[in-house]
Amino acid sequence: MLRSLAGRTVIVTCVVAVVSVLVTAVVGIPLTGTQANRDARKRLADDTAFAAELLRPRFANTPRNAADEEAIAKRLSDRGLTVYLIRAGTPDRDGLPPGVVKQIAAGIDVAPRLGSVGGQLRLLAGRAIGKDGNGVVLTEPPPGGILARFFGQLWIALLAGLAAGLIAGPLLARRISRPIRTVAAAATRLSAGDRSVRLDPDGPTEVADLAHAVNALTEALATSEGREREFLLSVSHELRTPLTTLRGYAEALADGVVGTDGAQRAGQTMLDEAERLDRLIADLLVLARLEAADLPIEMVDVDLTRLLAATAEAWGGRVAAAGLVLRTELPPFPVPVRTDPGRIRQIIDGLLENALRVVPEGAPLVLALYTGPSSAWLEVRDGGPGFTDEDLAVAFERGALSRRYQGVRKVGSGLGLALAARLSRRLGARIDAGHAPEGGAKFTVTFRLHPVT
Repeated sequence: MLRSLAGRTVIVTCVVAVVSVLVTAVVGIPLTGTQANRDARKRLADDTAFAAELLRPRFANTPRNAADEEAIAKRLSDRGLTVYLIRAGTPDRDGLPPGVVKQIAAGIDVAPRLGSVGGQLRLLAGRAIGKDGNGVVLTEPPPGGILARFFGQLWIALLAGLAAGLIAGPLLARRISRPIRTVAAAATRLSAGDRSVRLDPDGPTEVADLAHAVNALTEALATSEGREREFLLSVSHELRTPLTTLRGYAEALADGVVGTDGAQRAGQTMLDEAERLDRLIADLLVLARLEAADLPIEMVDVDLTRLLAATAEAWGGRVAAAGLVLRTELPPFPVPVRTDPGRIRQIIDGLLENALRVVPEGAPLVLALYTGPSSAWLEVRDGGPGFTDEDLAVAFERGALSRRYQGVRKVGSGLGLALAARLSRRLGARIDAGHAPEGGAKFTVTFRLHPVT
């Protein structure tokens, strides 16, 4: 029960009820005492004024009318009051504080207050009668039993609060935990492969946000799995074609159908198909890297000028064989950055591979490097068909351009640009796509400058 949200909600509800009653007691007891003292003082002041009015005619009579005074005193005593009569500044009994007697003798009323009367703490009030030092003082015990009365009612409130918590707790717990149970059930269905899960975003804001998040996750999983399925189907189809060609030539060679004069041509065809298979397998490896939790990075000090010069030299023969013109625009000085040279080469190779696939023969292919006050950026530009503005918005999304131009122009698996974008982020760089002045596509990778040690 303690581990479930419903059980904890019930316990919290009961605890809140108990704490609320206790806090009420802590605050209410002093307030109750203050109010009781205020009421007692007001009542004593009224009784004192009433007694003074009754005794005023008796004090005016001479000789003293002891019988009337005793009757009034007895009536007040029956109400728990003690009556002190002061005549000519002298009280009829001992026990009153001297200050109270002097104040009455001076014709000044005594406001209700606590004082020592006969060695006991009592509430007293006095009223002067005339200017001859006459007056009356009433005393009574201070208000008591406040704590006992309050706690007598507190147990009732505590039991009522606990009962309310026990009743409201399960109902509240069920209402609070219902959306969580719904999301848990949806997550179970998602893990089982059901991509039709949709939650109704009703209820409180937090519950609606949770429903929106689950719905977004469902859509993302469905989209991702759809793309992977589409990719695997495409690769499966692409693998079957070169395999069929290889099998056909291998069977022809094994059966002796291909003579000596045709063996070289058959071997070249088989080599071309093997290279095609190698590229498809490389695409599968790229997909595995994209799905990996991380890409290993080894940061070292690198001179970008030297790295790009070496890249241009390595790609020179292949670019020339494709009928393209590779041009470099490199500064005559070192450009130091801290990065992983292998990953940078992987990014550039992927961009050049894409360019070779679509750039027509005779068009330019540019590998450039520029510097600013605190950054450097390399560019891969071409004179190919380029991108539209809509293409640039999704250029680095996995397979987006491949699906868009399937059957329109030669495309790859659609993973290269996605891998380049992820590698750039891992290196702390930024990659952007745009329009090249040569008429085709331009890819820019920006780095922060770093001194080479």
